[in-house]
Amino acid sequence: MLLVEDESRVAGFIAKGLREEAYAVDIASDGEQALYQAAVNSYDLVILDVMLPLKSGHEVCRELRGRGSHVPILMLTARHSVDDRVAGLDSGADDYLAKPFDFKELLARLRALSRRSVGIRPQVLKVGDLTLDTGKHFAARSGRPVSLTAKEYALLEFLVLNEGRVVGREQIAQHVWDESFDPLSNVIDVYIKRLRAKLDSGMARRLIHTRRGEGYILTVRPGASDV
Repeated sequence: MLLVEDESRVAGFIAKGLREEAYAVDIASDGEQALYQAAVNSYDLVILDVMLPLKSGHEVCRELRGRGSHVPILMLTARHSVDDRVAGLDSGADDYLAKPFDFKELLARLRALSRRSVGIRPQVLKVGDLTLDTGKHFAARSGRPVSLTAKEYALLEFLVLNEGRVVGREQIAQHVWDESFDPLSNVIDVYIKRLRAKLDSGMARRLIHTRRGEGYILTVRPGASDV
């Protein structure tokens, strides 16, 4: 997601909390930078402060919508009046949260926006004998809990949401890692190996497969062996 917040202390606090919850976060500190990053990157969510240098959150929101972007936008502001909330929603925001806020409420609103952006989706996802609870960040295979780090969970959830589709390293990097990701590193391969060890070890059927030159696919379909 893209976090647009000019107060570095606040941005750091929010980003740290979101990363601990397995979100990949890019940060922009002004309206112009936000528009640039939104133009060159693909985001699943935007958290947008209203009071920003160069261009306000309302201007950024209107320009994004004017470009045809449908990315869910959660607007943050220190203002509490009804008129301020109406102005934010009228500029194209999907939701509105007044500062100061409880971080748990921010997470709940982000989960709601994420579900809304892809249509109605159950909280518990299943692929074969794999169960993924997206609210609790809990995974189990054949009823056996699988202990995952935040980044391992984020990678697994992305693969599950793309069940049956090959996803490339660039797609994974954009949606699971943030702007600090080194495209020349083998970190994605390392995390795929870790997931395989935790999910597929000792199982009759593997779920995670490699498509050489293309990427990775999570599927229970026969014939999806690595090539």
